[in-house]
Amino acid sequence: MRILTAALSAAMLVNVASAQTKPEGPTDGKAQKTYKQALQELHDGNPQFALEDFKKADKQDGGHCAACQAQMLKYGVELGDWKAAELAVNEMIANAPGPKETAITHYQAATLYFREGLEKHKDEFFARCHDEAGKALAAYSNFPEALALDGKALARLKQDAAAKAQFEQYLKVRTTDDAERQRVARYLEHPDLARAMMAPAFSVTTTDGQKISMDDLQGKVVLLDFWATWCGPCREALPHIRNVAKKFQGQPLVILSVSLDADDGKWKEFIAKNEMTWPQYRDGDFGGPIAKLFGVNAIPHTFTIDSYGVLQEEHVGDASIEGKLKKLLSQVHANSETTAK
Repeated sequence: MRILTAALSAAMLVNVASAQTKPEGPTDGKAQKTYKQALQELHDGNPQFALEDFKKADKQDGGHCAACQAQMLKYGVELGDWKAAELAVNEMIANAPGPKETAITHYQAATLYFREGLEKHKDEFFARCHDEAGKALAAYSNFPEALALDGKALARLKQDAAAKAQFEQYLKVRTTDDAERQRVARYLEHPDLARAMMAPAFSVTTTDGQKISMDDLQGKVVLLDFWATWCGPCREALPHIRNVAKKFQGQPLVILSVSLDADDGKWKEFIAKNEMTWPQYRDGDFGGPIAKLFGVNAIPHTFTIDSYGVLQEEHVGDASIEGKLKKLLSQVHANSETTAK
């Protein structure tokens, strides 16, 4: 699940950071040259070299290069260079010009420590996340993302009462009924889910007009299948997916195929011709919102998700999934029988 964990963390960092204006580049002459070289290294596909030069440019600029720090945070997280990422957020906090920027930078620091906690399995980072989220909320109390993140950090620290208080406050502040709000409502009811590797919250509308939301599928096993008509291995795997759909028809299982096709007409023609009668959604390409959310960079790529919304397995390529689905479905039936009694 490492790819997905990184994708989730990157999304948390980017979503709120995008609310800020574009960060300024370095003012020092030498730093400008180094920064330009780092951008070229990114363009050439060498993020590790680029990260080192962003760090160098920031140092040459006296720790005041906001654009350098944004890149240090982004690629520090992606490459696991925690020292670079921590240096970046500490400088961002020190240079924040006002309450809004202070709140956002503390939230970014909280997100960084949450990610580090997941990676290193150490509670100290969740405690640091809680501390930074608190500082973000001190600067701006009605900060829904910070409230949700703080609740998740507290849940990881087994402080469920405090976690539920933050989730409850989030629901008061964020009144829009969207996928993320549905997720936090579930955390309020079951704080243990905030400690699990949950599938990202999302909502899509399929070809037949059906709206599918991840959190509306609780009680059902989900098979998420990323594919494309132009992908040879995907076409080879199609009979297997079709057989799974037929074999488990009538069971509490939802198969959602997410296409990375750019051509809408060609995609619709293909799914009709190949009798792909289960829910279908077209995301566009690897940069599509659902593909990015799940960190998909190769196909075919499947995720199995249990009836609580917890990620169970991730496969790149055509791997056998029937056994796992049978096991997850048997758990659903067992839970139903227990509830009936």
